[in-house]
Amino acid sequence: PGVLWAKGKLDLLTMPKVSLVGSRELFPANAAFAAAAGKQAAQQGYVLVSGNARGADRTAQKACLDTGGQVISVVADSLAEHDSHPRILYLSEDCFDAEFSAQRALSRNRVIHALTNKVLVAQCSLRTGGTWDGTIKNLRFGWSDVFCFQDGSEAQMELCDQGATAVHIRDLNDFYALH
Repeated sequence: PGVLWAKGKLDLLTMPKVSLVGSRELFPANAAFAAAAGKQAAQQGYVLVSGNARGADRTAQKACLDTGGQVISVVADSLAEHDSHPRILYLSEDCFDAEFSAQRALSRNRVIHALTNKVLVAQCSLRTGGTWDGTIKNLRFGWSDVFCFQDGSEAQMELCDQGATAVHIRDLNDFYALH
């Protein structure tokens, strides 16, 4: 986008980053993957980029912050709704005080995917929802490399057919090595 509205620690934009996206309703193994991604981001010195939505986003963000890490949260609601935090940068594509909308939630996915060169997909529904839509657009336009948790779902297999790479939780031990 031409402009991003921000609230918080702007220098997080200059640090190494990894994005995490996923469904709002998670299976236990997929929730464990999201939490491991957040924890590993903190331990490896990466800023975690996510969308602050219920489910995968918040699971990863909480794990990252609980491990002492830092988060960039691309929100679909008003920046004024979010309390300042010393280790969080909130971003909005529209303006500082725009209300939540489904369109904003979908639109922010491209920002989440484009802010980093590696995106981790914790869980996705097949051909439906924001995670699917944002990830497919990323794969089509090549904004960043996509790594899907290998959960054996039809969605994960289809994303891999489209160019994503399947990974296990153990693969998160070295983000730099993900290819």
